[in-house]
Amino acid sequence: MRLVAAALLAALTPIVGWAEDTPWAEKTHALGVFDSPPAGLQSGDQLDRLLDLGEALFAAPFTTLDGAGRPRATQAILPTKTKRPLRSAFARTSGPDANSCASCHNQPVLGGAGDFTMNVFVSEGFNNHDFDTTDPEFSNERGTNHLFGAGLIELLAREISFDLIELRRDALSQARASNAPIVTTLTSKGISFGTLTAHPSGIVDLGDISGVDADLVVRPFTQKGVVESLRQFSINAMNHHHGMQASERFGARWTGEADFDEDGINDELSGGDISALVAWQATLPAPRIWAPDSPQWQSAAAKGQTNFTAFGCATCHKMALPLNSMIFTDPSPFDGAGTLRASETADPMQIDLAQLPWAQNLVRNAQGQVMVPLFGDLKRHKMTDAEVATLGNELFSQRFVGRDTFMTAELWGVGSTAPYGHRNDLTTLDEIIRAHGGDARASRDAYIAASKSNQQEIIAYLKTLRISEVD
Repeated sequence: MRLVAAALLAALTPIVGWAEDTPWAEKTHALGVFDSPPAGLQSGDQLDRLLDLGEALFAAPFTTLDGAGRPRATQAILPTKTKRPLRSAFARTSGPDANSCASCHNQPVLGGAGDFTMNVFVSEGFNNHDFDTTDPEFSNERGTNHLFGAGLIELLAREISFDLIELRRDALSQARASNAPIVTTLTSKGISFGTLTAHPSGIVDLGDISGVDADLVVRPFTQKGVVESLRQFSINAMNHHHGMQASERFGARWTGEADFDEDGINDELSGGDISALVAWQATLPAPRIWAPDSPQWQSAAAKGQTNFTAFGCATCHKMALPLNSMIFTDPSPFDGAGTLRASETADPMQIDLAQLPWAQNLVRNAQGQVMVPLFGDLKRHKMTDAEVATLGNELFSQRFVGRDTFMTAELWGVGSTAPYGHRNDLTTLDEIIRAHGGDARASRDAYIAASKSNQQEIIAYLKTLRISEVD
């Protein structure tokens, strides 16, 4: 059993004695820096070295000597210059807003969630790139999600995406062969994403799809479900929160500059650095169901599990989804321009998650598929209505996703990651359940109509879904 804190200490030990004015890029050579993305199956000492570097990068307090800060670049995902120099090195609202990934992802341990004070501000418009107000007219305020089980989440999203794309391909083939429109139900892993109609002309009517983008690619990360991979997530976050810019997006290939943010540091994060960050996040253990010592709690949780299904909560918060393959590859097959793509690597990095110690605790079904206990459906849902609108407090439509629409939150780990809601402004599980409107209204109403003891039993069950401190 490997303690996360112990692994971090081991990774940082070689650089503890370095002077403050030693850049991070130089320090990482003590860990065995990967200048280029690792290739092939990672195992043994090579995997350990990769994960040590990824963990150290995640926990590192970046300085200006490393390239922290972006005086002439915005937080935009696409490389965008500022109209004027930033007023200060840090800006709580528009960023950079943290020295380290660990500044926000720390509850209950490294890689976890963040409290309300760790909220970030997401803006899809950059005319006011250094805004200093929390007014929702300027940005959407979001809480920090935990990253445990993230590799499994991305693998599930990939398999669902491939299924949906194959269904579209088959529908087009049938429409051409029959010279008639074909209506296809988009279902994968027991989740319905609506229907599409394929026409013999090759036109596809997507008016009835549900909870997924028009390209049928499931993007499992962020509260809106707009980021398809840990690699894209890491590159976005490094620039937004720290001003640490990855060469594969902000470097000479795409911008014509080695120092796009004009802070005096060239090529701040290599492809190998990003791969190490991805590997560490992808191998974080899946949260587990904790067994309380108290017989009363055990009894209440067992009843709560039954009520969770009876009230319809499991309709969206599906307790487990089947996963065919545990081989995590990076780059993702869905990574696009500005992020290293699979087509650009002869031999992508591979990590067999099934070989990790924590994976031995995962259950397999009769077909041999791993049942990932995420308590989610990797689908977007409308979460407000005219009467229950607590979660409808955003004014920006992020990446064309409606303001009242959010990705189903995976509940694994929810017992370790209060507060709740996409803004971290609901302090109890009871409050967040009562805030469910829109597509979740029926389940919320069933919970409210239930007896106090039945409500407490569901809470007792949810509080057993915890992040363990060991893998």
